[in-house]
Amino acid sequence: MIQRIQSVYLLIVVILGTVLYFMPVVVFTTPYDAGIQREFELSAAGLEETSDDYGFTDMVLEPVEMSGTAMLAVATFLMPLLAMAIIFLYRRRIFQARMCIFLAVFCIGYYAVLGAFIWFGKRQVAAEWDLLFSACIPLINLVLTLMAARQILKDEAKVRAADRLR
Repeated sequence: MIQRIQSVYLLIVVILGTVLYFMPVVVFTTPYDAGIQREFELSAAGLEETSDDYGFTDMVLEPVEMSGTAMLAVATFLMPLLAMAIIFLYRRRIFQARMCIFLAVFCIGYYAVLGAFIWFGKRQVAAEWDLLFSACIPLINLVLTLMAARQILKDEAKVRAADRLR
């Protein structure tokens, strides 16, 4: 099971997906207004404010909340979980390849969900946004998953060719 290269690819997807769960993906920064500039990070945990020092101690700022970030948390959580499940489907190679394609589509869907949250976050916070390096992780996972699916299909072709020779 682990000696197959596709299992290594999928294990890397599990590791990167787990790291993504704990890292922020997008930073929203409000314009510098009246000596105050606020920063917010969007991660699987939701939208959190990271700027602590406003320059004023008596100023009360309204809290900013973004609803529906549970979708991003679920998508981030399911990516490594699904990759781990795919590793253990090694006896059913065709189903394993189909699940890899499903995981690849799921990685693309993560970007659709992230794009929606960036759009809503920009409107709600009225800020500029910057993608962090951790936003590349689903793209890396996508490439690794497609490479794993290709190797699984190569293994299936080898098994079928060996069956014909018997």
